[in-house]
Amino acid sequence: MFNSNILKNEEKAVFALRSLYRKYGYTPFKMSKFEEYDLYVRNKDFLVSDSVITFTGMNGKLLALKPDVTLSIVKNTKDLPDTVQKVYYNENVYRVSKNTHEFKEIMQTGLECIGNIDTYNIFEVITLAAKSLEAISDSFVLDVSHIGIVSAALDSIGCSRETVKKILTCIGEKNQSGIEKICDENNISAEDCKKIIALVSTYGKIEKVIPELRAICDTPELKSALAEFESVCSLLVSSEFSEKINVDFSIATDMRYYNGVVFQGFVENVPTGVLSGGQYDNLMKKMGRKSGAIGFAVYLDTLERLNLVEKKFDVDCVLLYDENTCPADLADTVNTLVAEGKTVMAQQNVPENIKYRQLLKINGKEVDELENND
Repeated sequence: MFNSNILKNEEKAVFALRSLYRKYGYTPFKMSKFEEYDLYVRNKDFLVSDSVITFTGMNGKLLALKPDVTLSIVKNTKDLPDTVQKVYYNENVYRVSKNTHEFKEIMQTGLECIGNIDTYNIFEVITLAAKSLEAISDSFVLDVSHIGIVSAALDSIGCSRETVKKILTCIGEKNQSGIEKICDENNISAEDCKKIIALVSTYGKIEKVIPELRAICDTPELKSALAEFESVCSLLVSSEFSEKINVDFSIATDMRYYNGVVFQGFVENVPTGVLSGGQYDNLMKKMGRKSGAIGFAVYLDTLERLNLVEKKFDVDCVLLYDENTCPADLADTVNTLVAEGKTVMAQQNVPENIKYRQLLKINGKEVDELENND
């Protein structure tokens, strides 16, 4: 039996998530390590980082090592009428690490659902996002929001694009005083300002938040966006993850590429989001596509921080043997312990600087316990 205890957290996640996505009918998508640089220039705002490694190809075109997977999948798939394409990926991307602030080859895992997207597809993807977080840690939270509600609220106050951009920044920072200042400087009414601030302060479980949103959504556009959001939320409330999901409009700040439901996932002991995703029909349109799309990515480099938590033991068992020990008996004993789910280090002497749970000694075909540190 394969012992996953020897793997790092990000390596364990790759195996677990790949198995999870296959169970729900998502098929693997493979692609080249690089794309034409122009693809990323035209969509740089969609990237996590605008730093890209480039090189010149044999034909003279400027190429880039892939900093993102979603753009490549959209570029290399076609619109299929009345069909939903479900794919997942385990791909290396090349971007600046949040931990080291240097370029790094990072394994990124995620999925994309492209085509005639309906309420079930949206619910399934959000559920798989929650299951992905659960595979990483029991202590997680998934924040969800809806770009359409924020967009309709800002459209209703009729301010300039530059003012909208400033307000969105404040929404992302949950900066109520900043919003008040912007509204005052741009002669936005106190009533409209209050509506935007109400969105910023809206946070919590779905059952609590939806009634609050109904009081805010007072235009046809807002009511339509809320109805769309409620259709998904009604399914999430009845799901196994209802207690792990919060509504948080501070994540609904990118209206250039995203629309509809957006979400972000967090796990304990990692200060930044480890998963993000949402509906990106706007990106599809920008790239000349007619299909809708929703997906998410798990940023496996962020899981390195979980590896920094000091382990109590380096190995479960140190198994001592001597020159009289039969190699076949030793091998059988090691294999038996491994089959029990333990990590085993066979040694003639106790190694220095090794923290072990048990110190064992083989005696013929018997095993004696010399020390137990539990």
